[in-house]
Amino acid sequence: MRSRVFVMLALVVSMLVLSACGGGGGAVKIAILAPLSGDVATFGQSTRDGAMLAVEEWNAKGGVNGKQIEVVVEDSQCAAEAAVSAANKVIDQDGVKFIIGEVCSSASIPVSEIATAKTVFQISPTSTNPSVTVGEDGTTKPTIFRACFIDPFQGKVGAKFALENLGAKTAAVFLDQGNDYVRGLAEVFIAEFEAGGGQVLVKETYTGDDSDFSAILTKVKDANPDVLYLPDYYSTVNLIAAQAKEKGITAVMLGGDGWDSADLDRTALDGGYFTNHFSDQDTRAIVQDFVKKYSDKYGAAPDALAALAYDAANILFKGMEDAGKADPTAVAAALEKGTFDVVSGSVSYDASHNPVKAAVVLQVKDGAVNYVATVAP
Repeated sequence: MRSRVFVMLALVVSMLVLSACGGGGGAVKIAILAPLSGDVATFGQSTRDGAMLAVEEWNAKGGVNGKQIEVVVEDSQCAAEAAVSAANKVIDQDGVKFIIGEVCSSASIPVSEIATAKTVFQISPTSTNPSVTVGEDGTTKPTIFRACFIDPFQGKVGAKFALENLGAKTAAVFLDQGNDYVRGLAEVFIAEFEAGGGQVLVKETYTGDDSDFSAILTKVKDANPDVLYLPDYYSTVNLIAAQAKEKGITAVMLGGDGWDSADLDRTALDGGYFTNHFSDQDTRAIVQDFVKKYSDKYGAAPDALAALAYDAANILFKGMEDAGKADPTAVAAALEKGTFDVVSGSVSYDASHNPVKAAVVLQVKDGAVNYVATVAP
């Protein structure tokens, strides 16, 4: 009899502890969908770590609206099929109503369609394709947001920097036609570069499975453009840049935020520039506070993926706080009318749920990545 009483007391104590920690029904459950394996695994690791730092900070001060935050993490691989599977799992099996992710636009777009159909809130830290938040009919998806600027703005910044800062008159552009992110940046860069008086001498496509770029790089060598625009992820850019150097191509290489990785080949890309959302060299107090906390916890300085995931989480939790409840529709309404001071800048949302914010341009030089300029919208 006494043993049964002790068991019952232990169960009661466990339930009280769980309740105090915000577990079970007392918790706000969210999911982080990110590529933790595959070609861009560093993107997923930074995203997870940045978001988890924000979760820990909110939980340490009492959670959101008095409830602790519970996290489900899924490896969505920056691939549509894996991301769809992960989204369905966290929504249908784990009961999640709030998603931070995915990282890549090609994965975030199908997730956004699922989230819209099931009235789930999604905020992508880094997916820059306009179709993430806007449907094919041109209407804004009600509960889908992002923490980053979109491809058209990034493509414009890249073209403007090439024309005005580098004095470029000619360009070559490579793109993976099957990648929404890459195609989006490339198309806008071309349009803006030509509108500004530049001439695109070479435009070549490849597939995500290609590893030998010698044929299209020969065309660049023969055309001798001022700049070579490579708006792909670091894993592919590394291959192209190394082969370009081998061919003696001297064009200044340019790219987008897909370059932002600790695994970027800084030797092959020396002298190149890329647009990004964040620089750890920004002297604002909110940035330096985040850099110190992140570095102390993870042993390395944060990249833009980590900063944007941290921002996405903080925007989500502040939206919940402003709404007064963890309801996707109410949180979306709070974001639509709010302004959020986060690491990547002061953020407010336009009618398409895209943040109005600035971009930075970084240079790869002598093994380091350095801040060059800030470009406001």
